[in-house]
Amino acid sequence: MATYAVDVENLTYTFPGKTGPALKDVTIQIPWHTRTLMVGSNGAGKSTLLKLLSGKHLCLNGKILVNGLDPFSPLSMHEANADEANGDIQVSTYLGTEWCHMNIINRDIGVLELLESIGLSHFQERGDLLCDILEIDLEWRMHQLSDGQKRRVQLVMGLLKPWRVLLLDEVTVDLDVIARSRLLDFLKLETETRKCSVLYATHIFDGLAKWPDCIYHIKDGSLINKLDYKNDVKFTVSNEEYSDGDVSFKGDSKVSISKVNSLHPLALAWLKRDNNIEK
Repeated sequence: MATYAVDVENLTYTFPGKTGPALKDVTIQIPWHTRTLMVGSNGAGKSTLLKLLSGKHLCLNGKILVNGLDPFSPLSMHEANADEANGDIQVSTYLGTEWCHMNIINRDIGVLELLESIGLSHFQERGDLLCDILEIDLEWRMHQLSDGQKRRVQLVMGLLKPWRVLLLDEVTVDLDVIARSRLLDFLKLETETRKCSVLYATHIFDGLAKWPDCIYHIKDGSLINKLDYKNDVKFTVSNEEYSDGDVSFKGDSKVSISKVNSLHPLALAWLKRDNNIEK
């Protein structure tokens, strides 16, 4: 049994044809039953890391294990399927924003047809729950949907089969606040009741104040901050009714966020420091 959901050591990755590395000496251990946030500016390396963890890129420098397996190895995936209830549980699921641009998604095809094509009847109870959470109408036709509705369909398709490690790359950007809140509640329940973990890269931090277990801050391909959420982050009370919130850094590992129950002030403060922007 794998000790960690994700175990990465000394990972350095350079895109083919590029000179400088996109990721530099990254080391991460993500325990089971946890939710991890990845914070960083555009181009910091968040998406690259998630794609490496999902096996979409091959990297020969450093160790990458997801559920104790090499995500790029077909042999590892075969071994995982044999161990994970005859393949009813995926080792990892990656969901990114590019899905909405695929040709099949914009064709005149029914949502029910799409879900049945990936095994809705086999995971009927889970599929019904996800459709209820994300308010999916099985009579919808894909070519008639808004971007937000298409995103909901993507999420149901991606989450239909249970997973050990879920990799989310800005995938909630098109959701309204209610759908996003209900999705985050579902993912929290999943990690609390099953052997699984979530790694979520996002620029939207509202509604996340009580959600993560750990926060990683990535800059220029390097991890420069890690916060153990329960021990390193504290929300303080203010008498001011409206504010964007203030952040104080106590040493390298402790953070105090005042005035709002949100992670937006922390993300804003980190990214301002990354880009040498004064308050």
